[in-house]
Amino acid sequence: MNERAPYDVLIVGGGPAGLSAALNLGRSLVRVLVVDADRPRNAATLSSHGFLTRDGVPPHELRRIAREELAAYPNVEIRSRVRVAALRSTDAGADGARFDAEVGRREPETTVSARSVLLATGLRETLPDVPNLRGFYGMSLFSCAACDAWELQGRRLALIGESADLASRARLIGRWTETLTVFTNGADVVTAAEEAELAVAGITVLRHPIVELVGDRGRLEAIRLADGATIAVDGGFVRPEWETELSFLDGIAPTLDDAGHLVTDRSGRTDVPGLYAAGDAATPGPQQLIVAAGAGARVAAVIVHDTIGVATAH
Repeated sequence: MNERAPYDVLIVGGGPAGLSAALNLGRSLVRVLVVDADRPRNAATLSSHGFLTRDGVPPHELRRIAREELAAYPNVEIRSRVRVAALRSTDAGADGARFDAEVGRREPETTVSARSVLLATGLRETLPDVPNLRGFYGMSLFSCAACDAWELQGRRLALIGESADLASRARLIGRWTETLTVFTNGADVVTAAEEAELAVAGITVLRHPIVELVGDRGRLEAIRLADGATIAVDGGFVRPEWETELSFLDGIAPTLDDAGHLVTDRSGRTDVPGLYAAGDAATPGPQQLIVAAGAGARVAAVIVHDTIGVATAH
């Protein structure tokens, strides 16, 4: 089925960036469609922090409140548990549509058109290959220090990761605890010089593979290594690998940086006319809900100003 009447803006992704953009676009009398696969990266997190007036709220509750507020705007439509299977640029006709999107659950079920598209897809997360790690993730093991370190301050903490920035992450987390152990899970990602520098700060680096995380009901108590050592901890952090989910850009080739993020100008415009991006997929940096929501609001204002040909205020 082809839905002919074009939307002013198609938003791909229903996280804080996408929903914040939808709210601000809706209030500007823009006809908006939000397509959300409803598989948020923070689904395992029980409480989110750092969002003014919502500190400690579960992420799913924040999304529920946002959708409830958006229901007051008849020009904003949300389609949940569906995804954009393909997004193509078109020759703008009399209706101004520049993009066609195939939308459906597993397979494309309908095609919608839009004059502009905002990519707010976030990132796909891959955790280190550690046995039973998922059983603790979001409860006593977290990925965002700015989001969750306050609740773990002063405890015996672990940092588990296999990425080249592990030492710098350890230096950051060290500000919340005097007892931090870095576990590389057998990966050669901390240099001898970095290990020596961390040792001066009281941070230990252990390089053997992890064979088991020990604990009960999501509360991490110890980490068992392949050499037989068992290290007592009270929680900690894990360094996932992140990548953008942009395989649906069928023939559209916005510029990506070396890490795979969408390259935009400071206002969220990609180098493809009419294509914008906001949130983690476009902005390396603090992966906090409030940062993503702010980015969505900013790009919404830019889209409105671009539509009517008015320069955006800096």
